[in-house]
Amino acid sequence: MSCHDQATETEVTPRLELNGPVPDFEATTTHGKIKLSAWNKDKWVILFSHPADFTPVCTTEFMAFAKLQQEFDKRNVALLGNSIDSIHSHIAWVRNIKQNFDIDIQFPIIADLDMKVSKAFGMLHAASSATAAVRAVFFIDPSRKLRAMIYYPLNVGRNFDEIVRVVDALQTADKHGVACPADWRPGEKVIVPPPSTTKDAEARVKNKEYEVVDWYFSKKAL
Repeated sequence: MSCHDQATETEVTPRLELNGPVPDFEATTTHGKIKLSAWNKDKWVILFSHPADFTPVCTTEFMAFAKLQQEFDKRNVALLGNSIDSIHSHIAWVRNIKQNFDIDIQFPIIADLDMKVSKAFGMLHAASSATAAVRAVFFIDPSRKLRAMIYYPLNVGRNFDEIVRVVDALQTADKHGVACPADWRPGEKVIVPPPSTTKDAEARVKNKEYEVVDWYFSKKAL
């Protein structure tokens, strides 16, 4: 590849930014062909990648996602897996998980043999592998904006409590116009946005409805 070709490729490769739009794509999955922008249009989407089918850590992760399927359904979240494996490999792996662990994988898995999705979402990290996607998780809201992303190395499985917690925090922040503190869990107090004028700052420290530590740091119960 020439220097010109490399520059051109760099220019057209989308840069993923939080709160920015995600790349749209069409792909073959274990549930048939989908187009991201039209698939489960009114739902949040968790798009996640795994290095390879029929590998132990990935198998534990798929079973973890499957066991939480109802929790994601309650939160209006659709799951979408992705790896650089064939559709037949995906189907065989899903059947193998059912046979060996009696767990049904209900979400679709993208067969990304041409690496189109993996490249568009930055799932391929050359320092880790040129042919396998790292463990990436993308939280996409119904307007198809990227709200959060987490990367894990090839040899460390994901923390699924954190994945659910991020969904809860994002949805709570959107619904109530608040922020969520470190280690926040549903039911705990949230952070009220700080005032933006000196007058409002003075009023904030006198506010009896909030738990006010200082003018810029206040919490409230929902």
